[in-house]
Amino acid sequence: MNVAGSIGEAASSWMGRSVRRREDRRLVTGRGAYVDDHLPDGCLHLEFVRSQVGHGKILGIYIEAAREADGVVAIFDASDLHGLGASAINFLLTDIEPMPMQLLASDTVSAAGQPVVAVVATSLAAARDAAQLVEIDIEPLPLLAGDERKQVLSHQWQAGDVDEAFARAAHVVSVTVKHSLVAPMALEPRAALATFEGEFLTAWLSTQTPHRARDDLSRILGLPLAQVRVVAPDVGGAFGGKASIYPEDAMVAWASKALGRPVKWCSTRGDELLAASHGRGGTTHGELALDADGMMLAMRAQLSFQQGNWMPFSAVVPARNAGRILPGPYALDTVDIDIKGFLSHGAAVGIYRGAGRPEATMLMERLMDEAARELGIDPIEIRRRNVIDKGAFPYDTPTGEVLDSGNYALLLDKAVVCSDYVGLRAEQARRRAAGEVVGIGVGLYIEPCGQGWESANISLCRDGTIVAGTGSSAQGQGRETAFAQIVADALQVSPDRVTIVHGDTAAVPTGIGALASRSTAIGGGAMVRACDELREQIVQAAAEALQCDVDELVLGDHGVIAGYGAGQSVGWGELAEQLLGPNGEPKDHALSSSVVFHADGEAWASGCCLAVVSASRDTGELAIEQLLWVDDAGRILNPLLVRGQLVGGMAQGLGEALMERIVYDEEGQLLTGSLMDYAVPRAIDIPAVRIEKIETPSPTNPLGVKGVGEAGCIGIPAAIFNAVADALAPLGARDLQMPLTSEKIWLAMQGDAGGPTQVDNL
Repeated sequence: MNVAGSIGEAASSWMGRSVRRREDRRLVTGRGAYVDDHLPDGCLHLEFVRSQVGHGKILGIYIEAAREADGVVAIFDASDLHGLGASAINFLLTDIEPMPMQLLASDTVSAAGQPVVAVVATSLAAARDAAQLVEIDIEPLPLLAGDERKQVLSHQWQAGDVDEAFARAAHVVSVTVKHSLVAPMALEPRAALATFEGEFLTAWLSTQTPHRARDDLSRILGLPLAQVRVVAPDVGGAFGGKASIYPEDAMVAWASKALGRPVKWCSTRGDELLAASHGRGGTTHGELALDADGMMLAMRAQLSFQQGNWMPFSAVVPARNAGRILPGPYALDTVDIDIKGFLSHGAAVGIYRGAGRPEATMLMERLMDEAARELGIDPIEIRRRNVIDKGAFPYDTPTGEVLDSGNYALLLDKAVVCSDYVGLRAEQARRRAAGEVVGIGVGLYIEPCGQGWESANISLCRDGTIVAGTGSSAQGQGRETAFAQIVADALQVSPDRVTIVHGDTAAVPTGIGALASRSTAIGGGAMVRACDELREQIVQAAAEALQCDVDELVLGDHGVIAGYGAGQSVGWGELAEQLLGPNGEPKDHALSSSVVFHADGEAWASGCCLAVVSASRDTGELAIEQLLWVDDAGRILNPLLVRGQLVGGMAQGLGEALMERIVYDEEGQLLTGSLMDYAVPRAIDIPAVRIEKIETPSPTNPLGVKGVGEAGCIGIPAAIFNAVADALAPLGARDLQMPLTSEKIWLAMQGDAGGPTQVDNL
């Protein structure tokens, strides 16, 4: 036993501290371990031969020359694959016709880039060389477009008498928004490595949902779950693009099983642009009915989404989110919202950072600005008149959602004060009088942050350290840092004493993974509950060791103390050594707790973005002069990590708004297949941003936190778009569409808002 003074007082709260990311030193010094860094002995390499046409019938596959090439071990096509199960699709809506993936195309191809043949060789170079020798004869078929496209999902939300409200409206405004397809563009492209030893499959995948991938591999290959292990090592970004399993992942696992050797595949950047899932791509139309004072009466919306040539697990999420979020932060109970999804001759379209939230916000915020322009009301004022009152929470929306907490009027008011909005408008009038093209835009948003459950386990180890496992995985968010803070705060120890384990289905409890801004709210909630159970075990064991009541005990970084500096104490390692197993031997994990936490509801974050932009009359080049962002993510766990997530999301939101666009031609050929053609924001493109916050804690989880990772893709594009529309309004420019390139802005100033044509719905 030690005297109490050597233990010291209990640690202060770790919640709210800007703790630096513990992951960074390892990653920036080259000690990261990604899928491509793993190379088992005897590993084979797999390369895919992909369709060169957007739609066609396979007439023949000729592999003789490739089979004779040096290093080739095997060549597979669809005829070699028998009795495979189907990949899962999340039936979040009732009217869905699933279109699961094919590992290799059979009979017909539905998109350029679809895998048709898999070549396995002893080296990557040999596999790529042999793949070049494979010939595939494909008879082109017409691309289905318009009404010919296959509808695979639909849903409708209706509340109130919409027709009556529109009939008595003093004003009706409408907006159509076309979202370009965009690429998630993770720093690390997809990769897969599989080994099959005995009856057990181990797959290393660049994934944000390892347990979901394990379930899919089990189903597709017909293996019991207990015989499948998935490991997600370091993952260099995901953004929704790695939330579902891909044909390449399953094919690598199948090939390893068939050949009895490790097999590896790593995507190229060209592969990612061509065959990884895309995001956005929806066309939304909305109409808003208002009375003479600018109060909203009713809303109609039709939302149409491309689904690509197959449906990933979360294929319906963007459309569903866009529909259920409307009418956003506004008090409106009369709506008619219809969503539809159609197959298209392109890569699969899945979730991408925001997943339906940006689509809902852009439509709603453009409608609000159109209404303000129609009625001659300031854009801030018309929003203030219509937002949900802070006393109305929890608030039932017309689409059946429950908003947990928020203060939307305060978001607006703080944005007005922090930006000196009145002064900005006065300065805008002065500059316009001098001939400048200047605009101010606002984007008010709400963000659902995940539903359901997550798992966690935690143990006091024999050496006095604490190991905590989470079902939430990591791909760059600082998960290990944040969760170590949660454990440290709950047990009153230093985060340095805590090790966080994640991403390995054999080492952590079954969980959902990291997506939908849910990890801190729900995964963190699970960790808090596990800590609560472990703490109870600790104080019971310490009370017995110290011969005192549990009410006298205080936890600290060095152990447990009886009283505040006057009693006996026991160190963490000493306590763990005293806890013996059933045979009287010390246990590696002296005390352990494991929980599954079910959230009481969904947390809804919110925020208000305000942008000031100017455009060159000569070139259309856009300058973002000011960017203010007031965010409400509930209780803040780590301000440093939160800011990183906000700014990272902002960069991707800017990309969609100003430059990013996947383009196919009329024959289904990808025209933006490299970074020479597909524009991604660079550091020089990211403007300075002032971030302020309010905190309305969520009652749905024990931490009171809300999501933050997707917010930048939600509010920023709407604010920038509204600022550009405001700048061009005096010139008569209407019906702008993203991305707002300098060419489009210049043409709009000349009276041609449509800009260059593009194929929107292949």
